[in-house]
Amino acid sequence: MLKSFSDLGINKQLEQDLVNLKISIPTDIQEQTIPVLLNEKEDMVVLAKTGTGKTAAFGLPLLQLIDLENINVQSLILAPTRELAQQIYTNLVSFAGSSSKIGITPLCGGIPIKPQIEKLKATTHIAVATPGRLVDLIKREAIALNQIKYLVLDEADEMVSSLKKDLDFIIKDLPKSKRTLLFTATMPGTIKQLVQNYMSKHLIYIEADMKSIGHQGIDHQYVVVEPIEKLEVLLHFLSTKEGERGVIFCKTKAAVNKLAKKLAINKFSSGAIHGSLTQTIRDRIMEQFREGYIDILVATDLAARGIDVKEISYVVNYHLPDTYDAYVHRSGRTARAGAKGLSLSIIQKEELEEIPEFENELGITINEFIKADAQSIEENNGLLWAKKVFKTKPNREVSEEFKTKIKTIFHHLTKEELVEKILAHYLSSTNLANTKVASKNKH
Repeated sequence: MLKSFSDLGINKQLEQDLVNLKISIPTDIQEQTIPVLLNEKEDMVVLAKTGTGKTAAFGLPLLQLIDLENINVQSLILAPTRELAQQIYTNLVSFAGSSSKIGITPLCGGIPIKPQIEKLKATTHIAVATPGRLVDLIKREAIALNQIKYLVLDEADEMVSSLKKDLDFIIKDLPKSKRTLLFTATMPGTIKQLVQNYMSKHLIYIEADMKSIGHQGIDHQYVVVEPIEKLEVLLHFLSTKEGERGVIFCKTKAAVNKLAKKLAINKFSSGAIHGSLTQTIRDRIMEQFREGYIDILVATDLAARGIDVKEISYVVNYHLPDTYDAYVHRSGRTARAGAKGLSLSIIQKEELEEIPEFENELGITINEFIKADAQSIEENNGLLWAKKVFKTKPNREVSEEFKTKIKTIFHHLTKEELVEKILAHYLSSTNLANTKVASKNKH
């Protein structure tokens, strides 16, 4: 028999708020975590993949454990990126319901700090923060953390690798009596070291059904390409996914910018996010992606943390990630909330030997994606060219006299004849270009 949230110990008010959000059945990680968080006192390490309902697993008990008579910050939730912190904050507010008196405050970098300082003068029971901004607020003495009862480290594997200095500073500023709740999708050595350094020896370890939950609904595939055809194979794939939303991962910021420009040139509805962009630009692009104004997001690994869009149908590894953990986080962007999704890795021949290693380490099967043949690629390039022509804005500076001369040349042609001639000209010019490239490659 399926359990309800009340069976786990969640009170009637919170359960009703969940019903209003059309959430009634707990996920595996929520079933395991909520009763322990509510009824035990020990620190917790929770191993759960992205998309398994982690925020509700810690968020619902924390909301229930807040003492409204105490005006101090009682719970601190740390996340590696502003996008993820904002997502957690939004979820907590929705879980709490419109009538809630619980003060929840987001404290993130990339936006002015003064409004946050002003907001902290009002009652804040739960602070959701990025480490860098919280360190700044602590140094300004704008926030007091001496009465923290619960510390949540969400996606801790990312924080200990890139934000360790800030994390160390914050944890040393917290009371030793606090309860630490660590949520992570992977358990690298750095996480084990953090557990050893900052958590009690008697801790509770919880693991969701990692084999099935984390990869459930994801079709893992790879395609082997020559370097020269990598972009064309990607463009052909994206053309088959027109109208669907996806995320393309690159290793570096420079690679993200370069690929995003290529997509823009080929008139794909896309945007790029990475750490060097201002927070305002990142927020705008993320909002466009969430609202469906753009279909494709090109991103680095860290910048993509916090993307919680249920309708992402595919993820592309334009560059194979360096670590198994990164692959888990990337593929976890798709197949959320019970949906299906595709994780496609575009690799070169020398990377083929890495595929079995990913399969063995992650307990998954990665099938070969059949690459489009030369004719399909050529036809797709023609369609992309036609879209460019269609979306080209008229040049208003061309004189009427010149336009009249051009129209005179074409005036006796029907629309079908004009299209056939333009297409024939395109094909002859591309065939000539391809012949020249092939000739250069031979020499």
